[in-house]
Amino acid sequence: MSSSSKAASDLNPRTTHYEFLGPPGALAITIGVPAMTYALYFGCSESHGGCPPPIDTALILDSLSDPSWWKGLWDTQAALAYLAWYAFIVVAWVILPGDWVDGVPMRNGETKKYKINAFSTALLTFGVVAGVIYRYGPEPLTFIYDHWLGLVTASILMAVVQGLGCYLASFRKGALLALGGNSGNPIYDFYIGRELNPSIGSFDLKSFNELRPGLILWALIDIGMVCEQAIRRGGFAKVTDSMWLVVAFQLFYVIDALYNEPAILTTMDITTDGFGFMLAVGDLAWVPFVYSLQARYLVFNQIELGPINTALIVLVNLAGYYIFRAANGEKNDFRNGRNTKNLQYMTTESGRKLLTSGWWGRSRHPNYMGDLLMAFAWSLPTGFNTPITYFYVTYFAVLLIHRERRDSEACKIKYGKDWDKYKKLVPWRIIPYVY
Repeated sequence: MSSSSKAASDLNPRTTHYEFLGPPGALAITIGVPAMTYALYFGCSESHGGCPPPIDTALILDSLSDPSWWKGLWDTQAALAYLAWYAFIVVAWVILPGDWVDGVPMRNGETKKYKINAFSTALLTFGVVAGVIYRYGPEPLTFIYDHWLGLVTASILMAVVQGLGCYLASFRKGALLALGGNSGNPIYDFYIGRELNPSIGSFDLKSFNELRPGLILWALIDIGMVCEQAIRRGGFAKVTDSMWLVVAFQLFYVIDALYNEPAILTTMDITTDGFGFMLAVGDLAWVPFVYSLQARYLVFNQIELGPINTALIVLVNLAGYYIFRAANGEKNDFRNGRNTKNLQYMTTESGRKLLTSGWWGRSRHPNYMGDLLMAFAWSLPTGFNTPITYFYVTYFAVLLIHRERRDSEACKIKYGKDWDKYKKLVPWRIIPYVY
């Protein structure tokens, strides 16, 4: 073996540990995530019989065996609109000013720089949308509701193209691979992401997709659902309090994430995971079209909550947000050398420090607890007539539990015996005295 080949193999070792039950699980999720995105539309839609519609197995099987049904998933107008949207977001990244921030040093000794302008991109988007509504009224934004299925298809196809393109490009010489995505199995590596940070020049695809095209589109979809309900009810003044509440919660969450864009640079998605179909379909399709389910439901199931129920739901959301932001604030301050609260910590043999007091003394992931409370608050305005609108909080709980276990396994490898000591000091994983 040549010295250059040995150096490459040392830097990009073969992945020996599978996640998601290996290639069979990766294949199942690769098919299952798009299928579930479609299922949540067909299973909760006024044009298909309600939320949920009556189950007719024969009709479902007939539809799936009918080529015309599959053709109906395609919508040229929607595909062009989605491409235009993605192009707009890319152009905004290029032309809008933004600070260049260092990421976490990578194992090859390099440190990537990331352009921080997601918040200004959102402001530009909202400005354009406000201008359209002011000039033409809410009608143009109802395109989203009317072409929902085609937009879902377009976003999934974009994820497939990006996932496949990044997988193929990862075989070029000099690519830094994700430690978990170099198994040699094409199905698994395509799904999990083979290359750590696929980029075109200074344009980092993974960090770009993390916040911009899907997250801002989620906000845009919510606004579109308000417009759709406004048309049906005779104006924005008659939009239900439940719709305003869901949209306010979710827009605040989106804007907060965009404003705090540098915080994502220390997350597992950016520092550890490769960019493959898993992140692509999650960012581009799952986030905007699944997370907006409550707002879409409220278009055709219009619920008035009243002031007392509204206030109670607001309190739940505020409690979740406070925990989420306070916990993340403690962590980020501590990582940046600031410990204004004099929080207690333990020092590992490697010299790294782990918080053992404050929010991070209550559980190992208190920010996840805040996330779950907010997710629950987003579903409460839809009432209790259907469990489908609570899919998001259920899915999110499963996701966060899995993510916490992935993180725990990684920390066990990273800290060894010190991690066992830490777990004794902070025994609860997410919710104190519960889990």
